[in-house]
Amino acid sequence: MFPDALPVTIPANWAKTSRTTKLINESFAKVEPKSVELAQFFYGVLFTVSPETRALFPVNMNTQRDRLLRALVHVVGLVDRPAELVPFLHQLGRDHRKFDVIARHYDAVGIALLTALKRFLKDDWTSEVERAWTDAYGVIAKSMREAAEAEKGPAWWPARVLEHRKAGPNVAIIRVLPKHPVPFRAGNYLSVQVPQRPRMWRYFSPATAPRTDGVLEFHVRAVDGGWVSRSIVHHTRVGDEWRIGPALGTLAVRQAENRKLLLVAGGTGLAPLRAIADDLARWKRNPPVHLFFGGRTAEDLYDLPTLKMLAATNPWLTVVPVVEEGEVPDGEQGVLADAVIRRGPWPNTDVLISGSPSMIRATVVRLMEEGTPAAQIRYDQFTVD
Repeated sequence: MFPDALPVTIPANWAKTSRTTKLINESFAKVEPKSVELAQFFYGVLFTVSPETRALFPVNMNTQRDRLLRALVHVVGLVDRPAELVPFLHQLGRDHRKFDVIARHYDAVGIALLTALKRFLKDDWTSEVERAWTDAYGVIAKSMREAAEAEKGPAWWPARVLEHRKAGPNVAIIRVLPKHPVPFRAGNYLSVQVPQRPRMWRYFSPATAPRTDGVLEFHVRAVDGGWVSRSIVHHTRVGDEWRIGPALGTLAVRQAENRKLLLVAGGTGLAPLRAIADDLARWKRNPPVHLFFGGRTAEDLYDLPTLKMLAATNPWLTVVPVVEEGEVPDGEQGVLADAVIRRGPWPNTDVLISGSPSMIRATVVRLMEEGTPAAQIRYDQFTVD
């Protein structure tokens, strides 16, 4: 069963006002250009204040430093929207149980964060800025602790690799069987740790809706410099034991919404959107759904045969393949965002987007230029390797 969400309780001192939000955003903007140095200093302080935390992280810290920055950017971006921020922190709190994080580690992280900000802000670290960040981190730590303490399920699930199949030179489809069913909703993403890269967790979305047999299917592309993704694509073996963390993310469709749906997927960003289409196929009636699947060439549309089979048995689903180079039958040629606009407009339609950050940004901009309200567009900002 999927875990119930905790009630979103906003502390009274969260936004003494917009002033707190303004101070956090302005001060973070000043240190963001020095993000690499700030992250290095942060971890140096953390491991000095709490040496035991070093064992929670991989030997190579490069990716971990990048993930810290992404998390900070995401939190700062939501600082004026606590009704969205607090549920995200609840997800992080449940997810961080897999690292064996305990209560005193949050205190050490707070000391390291404030110390790093003070060092890099220098004269801009005023008493007012310090109070704003102290209050903000208090909300962060409290929300994550509450969610972690309320969670009764396992911190992670062991899973055995059943199948590893190459779907292209740098793409693999992997099916794993968890020892116990992992609770998630179609569209969510899960953290994964593989034996070839211990303590290096990465986020991947299941490509199918939850199944009665519990099997999870992941689509992974080997990215340049990606320690984990390249290991999964080229070195995974049947029988490998994986660890699967709790579900995260906001992409989801509920039958009660009954609205037209536009799904825009680039590369292996297809996985969560294919899972949603798979879930919709279990319902007797659906509104029209258009799924655009894009890649540089036809070879990049690695899962197009599966999508066509799904569309053939579900008349509400229209699949539109898109390639930047060459041609593809019954598809579009050009940039994915432009292809979506050419097949539009998309009034009264919910839009879900998944893929590279640049593709997501381009598609959001084009849709909004053509009149799609921002409130109808959803994507997960904080995701993958």
